[in-house]
Amino acid sequence: PRCIEAPGGPVFGRNHIQLYSIAAGACPADSYYSASADEMTELRPGDPAFPVDRRGVIFSGATREALALGLTRPHSARLHGGRIWVDNSGYGEVGVVEGGAFVSVRRLPGWTRGLAFCGDTAFVGTSRVLPRFRAYAPGLDPAAARCGVHAVDVRTGEALGSIVWPAGNQIFAIEPVPSSMSGGFPFAAGEKQARGSSEGLFYAFDFTTP
Repeated sequence: PRCIEAPGGPVFGRNHIQLYSIAAGACPADSYYSASADEMTELRPGDPAFPVDRRGVIFSGATREALALGLTRPHSARLHGGRIWVDNSGYGEVGVVEGGAFVSVRRLPGWTRGLAFCGDTAFVGTSRVLPRFRAYAPGLDPAAARCGVHAVDVRTGEALGSIVWPAGNQIFAIEPVPSSMSGGFPFAAGEKQARGSSEGLFYAFDFTTP
């Protein structure tokens, strides 16, 4: 983002804005990026005294400027149905970016992190709020936060169902996989993997394509 540029070049020595996630398009310019802040200040996002509430942003890869403001610890940005989706973690929400602002589609019982889609259904992860990070979740009641995965209708915001782990703690990501991978572990322990066997499971940008 342009906000980390200085006369001597981009400032990479410190984590000034805490980038979280990428809504991956066909290339970096077609993608969008979530972060805790849109400017470098003396206090950085990892500092307990950093004011996190509604400081989060979505950056445009095309302009390298903030496209949407007012989020709180935005995680798991994704592109789906022609819209930018993101978890507004500090308020336990999942929603979309519209008109330069975050619009909540559904509020859920926990720190939202992890977002994947299957048709018109979004699967959203929620986590408990760790006590030392209570200040990062101003919109949540830590006592009510649950670890789980929730199915949400993207058209209506209706909660379709949930799987909750009463003794669970944190969910960091959710990704869909083909049914051929869902009957067990994708790799057998102790066996040498065939060349190319991991390509279907792991994802990365291919910068070799013109």
